[in-house]
Amino acid sequence: MDKVLIDSRIGRLHPELTDKDVLDAWDNIIHSKTRLEEQPYQCVAIGMDSVGRLVEMVAVRLKSSDMLIFHAKTPPTKKTLKELELLGGRRK
Repeated sequence: MDKVLIDSRIGRLHPELTDKDVLDAWDNIIHSKTRLEEQPYQCVAIGMDSVGRLVEMVAVRLKSSDMLIFHAKTPPTKKTLKELELLGGRRK
């Protein structure tokens, strides 16, 4: 089974989020999208952690097939909500 890894910078930049919070949010993704314009492809997602906070995450698949979440923050930014078509405008 592939592992989900958390970049250690997340905890330093966002001390309100623990690795468990991020993993819980990853396990409870509400909406996600692949950024095909990025190499390697990135997955941007919004998920809910165990205390009900929405968490914005960006991850890449490593050559080992593991996923590395290299960005996470709460609450999600308006930019990410728009990218995921969860804020403003009509869905296509």
